[in-house]
Amino acid sequence: MRRPRGELGPRPPRPTEGAICAGPGEPWSPSPNSMLRVLLSAQASSARLSGLLLLPPVQPYCLGPNKWGDRPPGGAPHAGPVQGLQRLLEQARSPGELLRWLGQNPTKVRAHHYPVALRRLGQLLGSQPRPPPVEQATLQDLSQLIIRNCPSFDIHTIHVCLHLAVLLGFPSDGPLVCALEQEQRFRLPPKPPPPLQPVLREARPEELTPHVMVLLAQHLARHRLREPQLLEAIAHFLVAQEAQLNSKVVQKLVLPFGRLNYLPLEEQFMPCLERILAREAGVAPLATVNILMSLCQLRCLPFRALHFVFSPGFISHISGTPHAPIVRRYLSLLDTAVELELPGYRGPRLPRRQQVPIFPQPLITDRARCKYSHKDIVAEGLRQLLGEEKYRQDLTVPPGYCTDFLLCVSSSGAVLPVRTQDPFLPYPPRSCPYTIRDPAQRVVLMLRERWHFCRDGRVLLGSRALRERHLGLMGYQLLPLPFEELESQRGLSQLKSYLRQKLQALGLRWGPEGG
Repeated sequence: MRRPRGELGPRPPRPTEGAICAGPGEPWSPSPNSMLRVLLSAQASSARLSGLLLLPPVQPYCLGPNKWGDRPPGGAPHAGPVQGLQRLLEQARSPGELLRWLGQNPTKVRAHHYPVALRRLGQLLGSQPRPPPVEQATLQDLSQLIIRNCPSFDIHTIHVCLHLAVLLGFPSDGPLVCALEQEQRFRLPPKPPPPLQPVLREARPEELTPHVMVLLAQHLARHRLREPQLLEAIAHFLVAQEAQLNSKVVQKLVLPFGRLNYLPLEEQFMPCLERILAREAGVAPLATVNILMSLCQLRCLPFRALHFVFSPGFISHISGTPHAPIVRRYLSLLDTAVELELPGYRGPRLPRRQQVPIFPQPLITDRARCKYSHKDIVAEGLRQLLGEEKYRQDLTVPPGYCTDFLLCVSSSGAVLPVRTQDPFLPYPPRSCPYTIRDPAQRVVLMLRERWHFCRDGRVLLGSRALRERHLGLMGYQLLPLPFEELESQRGLSQLKSYLRQKLQALGLRWGPEGG
């Protein structure tokens, strides 16, 4: 739609996520997503991480042309040249041009122009996948201009400049951030002297709010981001705020540790969780089981909590609740972990009549990404290589783990027709005497797709590592097929050669010579 002929000037910019803009009387603070961007950009130290989030929310005037008009603090309209300078800053095409407009017009520059310049600098640096390099001298000159004039800023302008400087990555101990923080302290009312303790320049992680830390934990878990410094900050927060946290919040805070297969270095992490479970287990049954599921993936199950969730009273209590099916499935997995990984446990167990299959079908992520999976082409390769009767696909074995491909192999290494063999190994394994065990081996080919790993591609997600660990403990021989190797095969013929090498490396035989 064309603009009427009488209208001059650029179109108002579209509102963007986290834009520094608020109408008269409307409070402004960073959106949760912009907060997460700050969190994820501050991985060098947990103290730095928390300090960035503790900037107080501000209520600045709107930066840039908009429906409320261009009004500086105090309400007086801009003079024409001042408004023109703001427009030039908003349309600057490079950091150098920004600096030139500010330096060449000293009589027209007002305090509110500096947040405009910082905001435009962020737009220039974030508008391209690979932003052009910025000369250090340009940033230093811009910093010096702001430092020289910040004594004349009001508190709102200081807050906005400080927040933008942090988002742009100016060092927390650099001259710009230090000068703005000093001016901010001068304008805040004096605080009573704190008790004698080590002085930290920035806020500690325990001073963050549970809501922000839950957002961070959910973001890391959802996007498979195994960031040690951020995870350690969450662990330290959990320990420091133990008395104030209930199990419904704790289950969200511990979720990324199990999912990302990361056991924190924080020494009080496990003792803290054990105390929380002892205190809250009877209050929120589902949250209690969720916490134990995360700890199960980390192989850190506390015996006292297992005694409680396997007790007849707890099982009876959850039986009549809406979440009984999911709790029974989780309890079945916990019982499997006790059977396979905790031989020293002597407490109550889940009754056999209460046990249900753990994962009776492929996981949700596999079903959602089936069109990106290598399963179909691997199945075709095995069909042409071995024949359809020599393998089973997507077979769920007791106590409820879904396998990608399962082969039955004789003691001499010959791949046997699956229809002539029982494909399942007995569960629990200790219930079958060694003398009557089937001598045939069960080989499970495990697809390790890209989304089965944390984002760095090196560490299996907790649920995947748990499945492989349990299948191995039950007696299945695992043959992993990593996504890097599968992606490097060009066509079905190369894939068949790859599978042949993998199977032969295990000593397997098939075809006329294999029986």
